[in-house]
Amino acid sequence: MYDIFSLPDVIFPDGFLWGSGTAGHQIEGDNFLSHRWRIEQGYTEENRSGKACNHYELYREDAALLKELGHQCYRFSLEWCRIQPAPDRWDDKALEHYLDELQELKKNGLKTMVTLCHISMPAWFVDKGDFRKRENIAYFTKYVEYVVPKITPYVDYWNVLNEFFSYMRGSMVFTFNSIRAHSLAYHIIKRYSDAPVSSAHMALQHYPNRFYDRLDNLTAALNDFRQHETLLHAIRHGELIGPEIDAEECPEAKGAMDFWALNIYTRHLVNSRKADLSAERFPHKKLKMIDMDFYLEEMYPEGTTAMLERFADRPVFITENGCACEDDDFRIVYMILYLSALNDAIRRGVDLRGYLYWSLLDNYEWISFKPRFGLVGVDFKTFRRIPKRSAFFFRDIIRANGFNQEIIRKYLAQMPSLSDIKPRS
Repeated sequence: MYDIFSLPDVIFPDGFLWGSGTAGHQIEGDNFLSHRWRIEQGYTEENRSGKACNHYELYREDAALLKELGHQCYRFSLEWCRIQPAPDRWDDKALEHYLDELQELKKNGLKTMVTLCHISMPAWFVDKGDFRKRENIAYFTKYVEYVVPKITPYVDYWNVLNEFFSYMRGSMVFTFNSIRAHSLAYHIIKRYSDAPVSSAHMALQHYPNRFYDRLDNLTAALNDFRQHETLLHAIRHGELIGPEIDAEECPEAKGAMDFWALNIYTRHLVNSRKADLSAERFPHKKLKMIDMDFYLEEMYPEGTTAMLERFADRPVFITENGCACEDDDFRIVYMILYLSALNDAIRRGVDLRGYLYWSLLDNYEWISFKPRFGLVGVDFKTFRRIPKRSAFFFRDIIRANGFNQEIIRKYLAQMPSLSDIKPRS
């Protein structure tokens, strides 16, 4: 049981950076050169990204909104497919668009964290076998070489890739080649920029479904190694290792992270009796906060502190952390609990530098518009932005560089209940 009304005051270190993040495909709209767009053609029309949040047209409005809501930093992605629509062709107009967006963010006083590839890739690159083929890394580094010198003056932090290192993406070959791609890009960026470089990593905890079952524990440990240790070992030792694959030297990976960029949501229950190794949420922990089955149906802040300790060898940014819910009060509770856990990690010696909430806007969540993560609601017919109470709660947190009971009770009189959630009409 969590009791947010008995929590002590939480204050973050001086200079702690607050903000939010988004991904191009999820908010821009009309991203028809991406492999994700092509996948969506097999979905029903209401489950396609379409115009998304129309951010590609409304980025100036969104930059002003970030300033109004007190954000200090904004993480967003470039769509590689817009900039390089074919292997041998560059679209300078698309790059000018992103340059203008970066300048607009700077005008509004924001630090920028730029992701060069956030899940969606050019359709042509996927046709060639994407990162499953080592020879394709050269296409990615060519893109990095083209983009980085042009946008460097406006970038405060770099994310090369987003969540490409997890075995859950498909294979250890993909993981190995993603680490190689990140590492080569890291060294390219360092030729042009003094800004810190990382790639966002999904810091998912693999938890045994039966805590004292040996096979569940072994399977969870194996998943955990694939998820985290392959990357950690590569960055610390310059060697690629993993189960069921030959180890390889990768000297360019050693030290190729200036900070850890961690996306933290919840845990994954591992059931060794299932072919896909997945287990249902524990019924007493399952929170059906939206009107659909969704893989993030749990609050598990206590796992966050332990996970961050694992990455304590260099500075850390939380590049994603958020809650999909219909009742915005759940989002406020979620933020209180996870920020408390982050503060615990700082007290244990983790050099945590910033927190970027996911997401600024309700957006297209890869398969549906139903999961609403945003601090700001979006009318998907008119594209009007509607800040939620949680957006103003977060603004108060930023102003105070933490929170106390006065701030909490300004926004919540009691804990929210699932019984109050009504299906979206």
